[in-house]
Amino acid sequence: MKLSLKLIAAIGLGGLSSVSAQTKLNLTGIVAHAETGKVYLQKFSNKMFTTIDSSQINNGKFSFATAVELPELYGLTFDQNKNPLYVFLDNKATTVNLDSVKYYRSSTVSGSVAQDLFNQYRKTKSVKIEDFIKENPSSIVSAYVLYREWSYRLTPAEIEQNIANLDRTLDKTPYVQVLKGLVPVLKSVQPGNRALDFELPDANGKNVKLSDHFGKYLLVDFWASWCPPCRAENPNVVKLFQKYKSKGFDVFGVSLDKSKENWLKAIKDDHLDWTQVSDLQFWNSAGAKIYGVMAIPANVLIDPNGVIIARNLYGADLEKKLEEIFSAK
Repeated sequence: MKLSLKLIAAIGLGGLSSVSAQTKLNLTGIVAHAETGKVYLQKFSNKMFTTIDSSQINNGKFSFATAVELPELYGLTFDQNKNPLYVFLDNKATTVNLDSVKYYRSSTVSGSVAQDLFNQYRKTKSVKIEDFIKENPSSIVSAYVLYREWSYRLTPAEIEQNIANLDRTLDKTPYVQVLKGLVPVLKSVQPGNRALDFELPDANGKNVKLSDHFGKYLLVDFWASWCPPCRAENPNVVKLFQKYKSKGFDVFGVSLDKSKENWLKAIKDDHLDWTQVSDLQFWNSAGAKIYGVMAIPANVLIDPNGVIIARNLYGADLEKKLEEIFSAK
């Protein structure tokens, strides 16, 4: 199962702090099928949305004049515990028709140039990031898409080249700042480099070092209970673990969960019978930051000497690599 062909849950390196000037929104909306209630305005940061304001729905209408950083990605939602409607806001007057029944699938946004470009990007299935950036070098959408949807697919050199193609007015955006910090991290964990050590609590709260498990071929598996692609890949890892564990293969699971209960349940349900660690910091997992993990599932294959020999192998690709290793032995 190739990385480019499977669903991926995106994950951030660290917090995003905007440096843009504050501007008052000119945002109005109409809510289908809801005359009363609240609409919550949320700010995007580190792959998460945090509520910054709310508006009462009166006669099916709402509005926001909140002072915020523009242009930037925001979210609109009726339920703070669910994913919002993604809305790129700029300094244009923006109107949103918010569908409360079909979970935003029929919602529309008009007036925002950035949102129009984002919608265009999502409809273009074969778009290449380098082409998109060259056509829209000064748009916040280009910086966002590079950060959110492409950084985990690209080499450090490719990330650097795409950053260079962005207009310099985007250099201080949180997306470009994170990407610039990501490049040296990724360079440090490429195949051929010694694996970086870290220490995190296991399921019993005992701190465990990654290096304590060196000496075998070790798959460092970054995953989470809430990540459907991770859960879909788990049976393959279980199968390979059972096949090769007696020959010198081990797995070291690093969970990006935030709920210990959900984490432990997933371990049991998926039969993950190897060492599992997590600081329960969700997107801010210390282990994920050290290895430049921008999406999960992600993994690193380490040889018995503690040297990285491969990254992000899944399904048949991981099976083939392990077969090569252990048939040669």
